Amino acid sequence: MPRSEMKVALIRHTLSPEEVVALGARLCYSRARVDDLLERVSARDQTEFVSRIMSMGHDSVLEHASFTFGIEGVSRVLLAQITRHRLASFSVQSQRYVSYADGFGYIVPPKIAALGEDAQAEFEQQMATMHTWYTQWQERLGTGEGGNEDARFVLPGACETRMMVTMNVRELRHFFSLRMCTRAQWEIRALATQMHRLCMEVAPALFADAGPACLRGACSEGEKSCGRAKAIRQERQQLLEQFSHE
Repeated sequence: MPRSEMKVALIRHTLSPEEVVALGARLCYSRARVDDLLERVSARDQTEFVSRIMSMGHDSVLEHASFTFGIEGVSRVLLAQITRHRLASFSVQSQRYVSYADGFGYIVPPKIAALGEDAQAEFEQQMATMHTWYTQWQERLGTGEGGNEDARFVLPGACETRMMVTMNVRELRHFFSLRMCTRAQWEIRALATQMHRLCMEVAPALFADAGPACLRGACSEGEKSCGRAKAIRQERQQLLEQFSHE
């Protein structure tokens, strides 16, 4: 059975998301007609205006723009975490309708990999054992969704899953604030980091300061703070400089 590596793709996003957000904000404060506002927004760069709106906390207009991601090579452990973000939309590969009789991909935690080849081999053997349990239950319960739905109970949290996720910009920024923090679990932090980079490529004005709270002010973790706020801000500045040269 193969080890799985995380793959994240930005499948679709709102056309000109920064302009859409700017249009929503300008409409709130103007007597002008929508067509006139749209022409004004399209005529010039909206980066400064969008940044000012966000600094004022006018976050509702961020909900007009959304991003859809295709995600592979992540664990069911991650799935349990990401679906706690209830304002997102999810389509997830079903363990009821999809059979793993031929094997399943799995995620190897970095701390286990760091223990060396013997530890990795032990982990892989455990995955193979669980697959044997799974197929044994399939044989006893029958093939198809009726058997799969109960045989899957012995599948591990490491089992790979695939999903499509859609979030609006407001929810994405909230997601990044929680999941890009060093206190977040390693796998979902890696996912959030990849998603953020893809968003930056499309709409840097909306995501330049998105991430853990320490990017914008005090750490929100209190006594559990990692103490790396300065380094994290420096890393973000390097990222912004990299995008400015691309």
